[in-house]
Amino acid sequence: MGEGMQNIRFQTEGSMLPQEEMLEVKNRRNSLTIGIPREVSPNENRIALVPDAVRLLVSHGHRVVIEEHAGDNAHFTDYEFSEAGAEVVKDHASPFAADIVLKIAPPDRTEIEMLARQKTLISVLQLPTRDKEYFTQLIAKRTNSVAFENIQDKTGALPLVRSMSEIIGNAAMLVAAEYLCHPIYGKGVMLGGFPGVTPTEVVIIGAGTVAEYAIRTANGMGAIVKVFDNSMYKLRSLQNNLGLRLYTSIMEPLLLEQALKTADVVIAAKHSPNGVSPCIISAEMVKKMKAGSVVIDVSIDQGGCFETSRPTTHLNPVYQHYGVTHYCVPNIASKVPRTAAYSFSNFFAPLLLEMGEAGSLENLLRINLPMRKGVYVFNGKITNQQISNLYDLPFQHIDLMMAAFF
Repeated sequence: MGEGMQNIRFQTEGSMLPQEEMLEVKNRRNSLTIGIPREVSPNENRIALVPDAVRLLVSHGHRVVIEEHAGDNAHFTDYEFSEAGAEVVKDHASPFAADIVLKIAPPDRTEIEMLARQKTLISVLQLPTRDKEYFTQLIAKRTNSVAFENIQDKTGALPLVRSMSEIIGNAAMLVAAEYLCHPIYGKGVMLGGFPGVTPTEVVIIGAGTVAEYAIRTANGMGAIVKVFDNSMYKLRSLQNNLGLRLYTSIMEPLLLEQALKTADVVIAAKHSPNGVSPCIISAEMVKKMKAGSVVIDVSIDQGGCFETSRPTTHLNPVYQHYGVTHYCVPNIASKVPRTAAYSFSNFFAPLLLEMGEAGSLENLLRINLPMRKGVYVFNGKITNQQISNLYDLPFQHIDLMMAAFF
């Protein structure tokens, strides 16, 4: 049999075998309008896109509408955005008419009313600070709402949470140093260790990214660091990543209480996947801490790990309880808004370009399965089981909705 006949026979026999199903993905490149309103929350100084990212999006045919002074707190001027190709508008409502409304803080009731119907909102969710009316308003607008802190990458990690956590870990130690030596809220102690002076003790609850970067800063300053977490895997990984021999322990109550009694700084950085952090430190345990010690509850955006914690703002960031200074600002990264803005841009610019190539959020969700984790309202339906249970709202699974949508 000739070579040509052998090839024909091989192709014919191969075609009879079961083949992997290939989804048809059409090139539906589309021009998006992206709206960036000025943040009205006095506690929010960050912005989602920097001028360089705007220039990149505009060069790909997208339109960016940004409210004037939106970047002021992060030290980006209207002129810089205008030169990058953005349309700078004076009114607060115009960005909310865009295809994609991109902001950091969750919209308030007035801003939700400004949202155009059947458009996409991308912002942080901060579930403990939401109520049922917030979700019913979004449902009534038939929005597609995405919580960017829940968006995953292909490895299952949370890229934006990680990048913000890196910033927060460093910033938390700088905040601790500031208040530890404060004449009113501290006790005149410099964070670190020096010859002939007892080093300060730092207790960190949680062994995630915040802890890792807080430890790097504290160790560099010469402090003694103790880390508590219930996951031996995380504690072991933390030591391996840092290359340091640390004091680590599971969260055994007696050991934790003893560490708190001698601690100068306590950082609570226990992130919960269900959106509500566990209350680990009781008021009685806080009462036994040293006067003038500093507590930084990084988990306050999920409810807080200290029984004595309550949310504060960048304008009034601290208060004292039992003589212990509490710093409970929900978005510590907003203390360094320019740095945080570049980190946000590194995530959002490629995502928006990918969305434009797909043609819409709906098309992107079809091929980008990890992003579905961030969607909590799709086409006016709640797609987050926790929100559904918490507020007794009808739930529909995003995967089933996507299958029906296409």
